[in-house]
Amino acid sequence: MRAVWQRVSEAGVKVDGEEVARIGRGALVLLGVERGDGEADARYLAEKIVSLRAFEDAEGRMNRSVADIGGGLLLVSQFTLAGDCRKGRRPSFAGAAPPEEAERLYLRVAELARGFGVPVATGRFRARMAVRLVNDGPVTLLLDSRRRF
Repeated sequence: MRAVWQRVSEAGVKVDGEEVARIGRGALVLLGVERGDGEADARYLAEKIVSLRAFEDAEGRMNRSVADIGGGLLLVSQFTLAGDCRKGRRPSFAGAAPPEEAERLYLRVAELARGFGVPVATGRFRARMAVRLVNDGPVTLLLDSRRRF
């Protein structure tokens, strides 16, 4: 599983012009599920996106998590994160998980993150979404459940 974690002052998602999710201060997380991902990957990323210390403390150091600041998460599925751009000019998405499996694991990450007491909003799986964000910092971090050690 791959994720792009962005610290935001606000973020939202629209589908067909209708706002389906919105958060204030917190993190927008774009999540791509790859073939072979499973429960362990979902657990790893859920814990990481909630506990990542990327918000400033009183001294201005990145020392606080989304949970610590009382922020929210906006989790958006993005299969293109599983794209392979090494050959040619068109990305290959052969490494992306099949849609049914990807949706199950995407929803599992959201469920696990909620279990840490953090409010989690989600986009709409397999929909064409308009994602709006105000990146705070900017702070953007890449996470990969297969590169954790």
